[in-house]
Amino acid sequence: MRKFRSLILVPLAALSLSACGINAIPTAEENVNAKWANVQSEYQRRSDLIPNLVATVKGYAQQEKSVLVEVTEARAAANSVKLSAADLSDPAKVQQYNDAQNRLTQAIVPFQRLQEAYPDLKSNQNFLALQSQIEGTENSILVARKDYNEAVQSYNTRIRTFPDAIGAKIFYGAKPKVPFTAAAGADVAPKVDFNTAG
Repeated sequence: MRKFRSLILVPLAALSLSACGINAIPTAEENVNAKWANVQSEYQRRSDLIPNLVATVKGYAQQEKSVLVEVTEARAAANSVKLSAADLSDPAKVQQYNDAQNRLTQAIVPFQRLQEAYPDLKSNQNFLALQSQIEGTENSILVARKDYNEAVQSYNTRIRTFPDAIGAKIFYGAKPKVPFTAAAGADVAPKVDFNTAG
């Protein structure tokens, strides 16, 4: 009789644990962490490209040093703010990281005006290749952020809904992850004026 009970209880225990997200929660969290790593990878790619772009532009635009200094400083500031997967539940840390990356994005914009102001620069193959890579990287960052936000939404939904919420709280002490949000002023289109060089 005891053997019969244990044969019934073991599958019931396994079924009840699987219904409370015992495996689904870590899987969803690992997905969030992987998507976050992709976001960081794209930001690193952009950061690696910027010194080459700055060096190329320097040869053509000596008088535009302020633009180049601003980009270099924004890159250094963005690289100094670190955000690990463990920090993804802290809205303040995520916002600090996001703000640093947004400052770098805004600092890159004046390069387009430099291209218009210096026709030789516009035709330089190194500049064109680097500009294309930066644009591609910015698009990749958007995709990586979107994928990350979708993973965060899935994870946050899973840890807040029954029955997974039980396992999320009891076994993992799960906290919601913080999605990326638009930077302040992102709803206003940037003003581009090709009549000024700086």
